[in-house]
Amino acid sequence: MNIAIVHDYLNQYGGAERVLEKLHELFPEAPIYTSIYNPRAMPDEYRRWDIRTSFMQRLPGVARHHQIYLPFYPLAFESFDLGQYDVVLSNSSAWSKGVITPPSTLHLCYCLTPMRWVWGYREYIQRERFGRPIRALLPLLMNWLRLWDRVTADGVDHFATISRTVAARVRKYYRRESEVIYPPVETGSFQPSDTREDYFLVVSRLIPYKRIDIVVEAFNRLGLPLVIIGDGRDRAALQARAKGNIAFLGKVPDAEVRRYYSRCQAFLFPGEEDFGITPVEAQAAGRPVIAYAGGGALDSILDGVTGRLFYPQTADALAEVVASFNPDDFDPTAIRRNAERFDTAHFQQSLTEWLKRRWGKGDSR
Repeated sequence: MNIAIVHDYLNQYGGAERVLEKLHELFPEAPIYTSIYNPRAMPDEYRRWDIRTSFMQRLPGVARHHQIYLPFYPLAFESFDLGQYDVVLSNSSAWSKGVITPPSTLHLCYCLTPMRWVWGYREYIQRERFGRPIRALLPLLMNWLRLWDRVTADGVDHFATISRTVAARVRKYYRRESEVIYPPVETGSFQPSDTREDYFLVVSRLIPYKRIDIVVEAFNRLGLPLVIIGDGRDRAALQARAKGNIAFLGKVPDAEVRRYYSRCQAFLFPGEEDFGITPVEAQAAGRPVIAYAGGGALDSILDGVTGRLFYPQTADALAEVVASFNPDDFDPTAIRRNAERFDTAHFQQSLTEWLKRRWGKGDSR
């Protein structure tokens, strides 16, 4: 089987790139096609991979300002010639599923999500600080991108998705069924601790849709210790609003993050994510999670067993759950056992079996 992997872009490191790394482990000889690649922004090991970029790689300043080239991405992925491959595996949250493959090539898409900021444009724009000219032009661009996203879904032979929430979006927007294969989490890197300290914990990029704002508001009222690990464009505004019981640590070494996970009262997850790696990492460290009852948290958290869910997505609802929370109600062993369902080994086995089944059935849907 001659296989190629397609990925949206390689100029920032996050959950999509963690998935890509595990796909590369499964298929180390497969070339990786992507729109742009900035080696300085990615782990050093990527420099040893066969990474093939589009014409966008030559555009001025694209590595640092990739958003301004938004209209170029569809053309970039449609320009790849993938006719030599038996199987194309796209790891897509936006663009890479738009590659064009011949009838003889099987296109499998591991869909991290349909374009959230396109299909959920109204919610997205509410929390972004765009000027009036951009706000006037964006709806026209969004309309075009929704059409492109819908049409290119027809070029995918089979979809797999990372959660039931994403599967529902694929069914709604693309009118396609998918198989849920949970993304990989290195649960073996985390261990429960016999020591429990008095703080609650957030580990997140500090950007609008993560909704760290409601955590800050809730803990301003509660006065309980809160540690926030991570950085992002919202950090200054969040710190300006936070009271003295809230500590912002920025980026810290991975070993320190693991220690904070294992000793917290509970991990807080206020956003609606497609899946959410960090709540699983916290559970692998034996700690309960308090999360908004939406998105991937509904797959990874067992309410009342491995954590608590709150609804609606407001500071009031979160504060109510935290105020009544008792960590002694949760068994660290049971919490960790739940996390192990999402271990990397399960992901790689499930994805390999899915690929073999689809390859054995040929192109038929």
